[in-house]
Amino acid sequence: MTTTITICDTCKREGWDAETQSQTDGELLAEAIESAALNATDVQTRRHSCLMGCNQGCNIAIQAEGKLTYVMGRFEPDADSAQGIVEYAEKHAASEKGQVPFREWPQAVKGHFVSRIPTLPTTE
Repeated sequence: MTTTITICDTCKREGWDAETQSQTDGELLAEAIESAALNATDVQTRRHSCLMGCNQGCNIAIQAEGKLTYVMGRFEPDADSAQGIVEYAEKHAASEKGQVPFREWPQAVKGHFVSRIPTLPTTE
């Protein structure tokens, strides 16, 4: 099953300056994640304006139907962060319920988890 990385493209980290920076930190992270995910297995990316975690920027969400959702923040908008996020998303995609054992977490995502959101119950 495909896991989606939703990237906040409006995130601005402390010190961001509209006069000297043409892109938001979120846009920079989105570009890095999109590049890192080009050859990823069962991972897709999408951008979304404002995940409402402004004090935690840069923010992303790891999501898949029927699996736990993870919101992460406080990322640097760089290639190392992007690679770790994509690696975690691949492990999320390969898991049954979206839970990745701690020992398998890439170093780049450790300390960045903001929340875990349970799946919605199925209704019949």
